Amino acid sequence: MQRFAVLGLGRFGMSLARQLHAAGQEVIAVDSDLELIEHIRDEVTLAVAMNCTDEAALKAHKVDEVDVAIVSIGDDFEAATLATVMLKQLGVKRVISRAVSPMLARILTRIGADEVVNPEDESADRWAARLVMSHFLNQVVLGHDFSVVELITPEQWVGKTLIELDLRRSANVNLVAIKSHEQVVGSPDRWQTRLPGVDEPLKADDSLVIVGSDEDLARLPG
Repeated sequence: MQRFAVLGLGRFGMSLARQLHAAGQEVIAVDSDLELIEHIRDEVTLAVAMNCTDEAALKAHKVDEVDVAIVSIGDDFEAATLATVMLKQLGVKRVISRAVSPMLARILTRIGADEVVNPEDESADRWAARLVMSHFLNQVVLGHDFSVVELITPEQWVGKTLIELDLRRSANVNLVAIKSHEQVVGSPDRWQTRLPGVDEPLKADDSLVIVGSDEDLARLPG
C-alpha cells in the first residue's frame, strides 16, 4: 500500500482521490472548501479542510510523509506552483502537478514537479491505475477499468503453481501467458512466450501476463 495526498478537489482531484482509495491505497484529501471535504470524507483515509500552501498544516497532517502528492489546483496557478515547490522542499519523493496548458506544464516541471498531468488529455481513472500499478512492466487498456498487465513474478509466488495460487478465486484475475527469458532459435526476441501450465512452478525471473479489472490488478503484490 502506498500513501497519497491529493491537494485540490475539483472534478479531477475528487475522482482521483476516490479511485486511489477504492484501490486500497492510503489517501489524504486536501482542499480549502469545507463542502468538498464533507463530500469525500467517508471515501478517503483522511480529508482535511485547509490551505494547500500552508506548510505548517501540511506537516501537521503528515502530507510531507506521503509517497506521492498530486497537486490538482486548477483555478489558481500561483497556489499550484507554491504547493509544488513546498512539497518538494518538504521531501515528498514524487510530486505530480496539474497543468491546463503546455506552457504551464513547462513552468511546473522547471520548478520541481516530477510529472505533469493535463486532465483534458488524461482521465483520473487512467492516472489512478498508473499510480497504483507503477510496478507493472506494461499495461494495455482493454476497456473501462479493465486491463492486461505484465509483471515480474512476485516473490511470494515463486515456486508455486497456478493450482496452488488459484488466482481466479484468490485475486479475481487470470494469468494468461508466461514470458521466460530464454533465447529462441531463429528469433531476436530473448523472451519466449507460452501458455501457463497449471502444475508448472513459477520462476523468479519469469514475466507474467495477467488480465483483470484495474481495481483487482492494483491489489497484486509488487
